[in-house]
Amino acid sequence: MGNVLALVSALFFGVTHFVSGLVSRRAPGMTVSLYAQVAGTVVTVPFAALAGSGTPDAAALGWGALSGAGTGVGVAFLYRAMGKGAMSLVVPASDVAAVVLPVLFGLVLLGQRLSFVALAGVCCAVPALWLVSRSHGDAAVRTAAGIPDAFVAGLGFAVQFVALSRIPAEAGFWPVVLSRAVSVVAIAGLVAATRAPWRLPSRLLAPAAFAGACGSAAIVLYLLAAQHQLLAVATVLAALYPAVPVLLALIFLRERLSRAQVAGLLGAGAAIALVSLG
Repeated sequence: MGNVLALVSALFFGVTHFVSGLVSRRAPGMTVSLYAQVAGTVVTVPFAALAGSGTPDAAALGWGALSGAGTGVGVAFLYRAMGKGAMSLVVPASDVAAVVLPVLFGLVLLGQRLSFVALAGVCCAVPALWLVSRSHGDAAVRTAAGIPDAFVAGLGFAVQFVALSRIPAEAGFWPVVLSRAVSVVAIAGLVAATRAPWRLPSRLLAPAAFAGACGSAAIVLYLLAAQHQLLAVATVLAALYPAVPVLLALIFLRERLSRAQVAGLLGAGAAIALVSLG
């Protein structure tokens, strides 16, 4: 069950970044991230209220707040990076740190152990992410400006993944609400610090809100996955989301896959199979 939840979480993360990447080409990424996170926060409130179960303690709320800070930094810097360069490169650049750091946290600090097969899947996932997101020509050149922002985003997402995994099942979903609210505060501070505009064109409000709602669904699914599966496994499977924008671009934007991207998709499939079998 944990594997399935993590993979569905990856699907929602991928849709979120695909839509946000398109919007960030038409408006500043920091501004887009702010409106997306506000919408995502609004969605989680009735969900947590209807779920009804669980009473979070101070520790669970603290982890939720920390995950929100990580989410805010990750989303804001990723959307800014996507506004500067090719989505198909800056997303996996952020994903490397988002994958490696939580896996090391689980293996070294939490003492979690993976089977040889699952560990092989983890090792297969990182090069697969790079291959599936390879670009060429002008796109590769103009992405270089977005790489520093992408790595900062990866650090934020790593904090998000680790902190969410520490929220116990009995805490319910109110820590997720707090997480999303804190992410709004964090992004608002970044908007002010970078002097990004506070207003988003009305025609972009709906897609930004949709991206935020999908992001909240992804967060909830990842939280459930991390409660049913080892942190390293849940993180690796959820972090395979860069394959989703590539496939969506293939379907909706009529983009073509390079040989490297085909190899990456095959590698991602192998990683999923190995981790699941392990």
